[in-house]
Amino acid sequence: MENTAPSLAERELAISRHIAAPRAKVYQAWTDPKLLVQWFTPPPYLTVHAELDVRPGGSNYIVMRGPDGVDVPNRGIYLEVVENERLVLTDAYTKAWEPSEKPFITICLTFEDEDGGTRYTARVLHWTAADRETHEKMGFHEGWGIATDQLAALAMKA
Repeated sequence: MENTAPSLAERELAISRHIAAPRAKVYQAWTDPKLLVQWFTPPPYLTVHAELDVRPGGSNYIVMRGPDGVDVPNRGIYLEVVENERLVLTDAYTKAWEPSEKPFITICLTFEDEDGGTRYTARVLHWTAADRETHEKMGFHEGWGIATDQLAALAMKA
């Protein structure tokens, strides 16, 4: 039987950027809820709440608010946590290994020393090629680019 599943490349979106801050600061901006709410969403959206249990199997709960005032809750769990080096999280589970109704993404974040700062890479893996296409049309590159700029600005001053 021939494997007709889409390749990983057909399901991945990514952004990589040099941030002129130590990787511990960039990592902390992803793992401290007080910092994450300051940079996570591009305007006119806001991040209004974040609960982060940063450990393998730990859950996260992030609430974004749209310009229309509607809250968009997002739940997920951490699959892998290597302090200051790597975070892997997914919305495939909502908490305590409880499957979500419709998984969409797994996010693989890496933080590497580079030129006195950090090489920050976010690989976003989608369950299907159609999900990747939907995310791209939602403005992945622009939105994640703006959020990464905000992350960098916060990490450089923190």
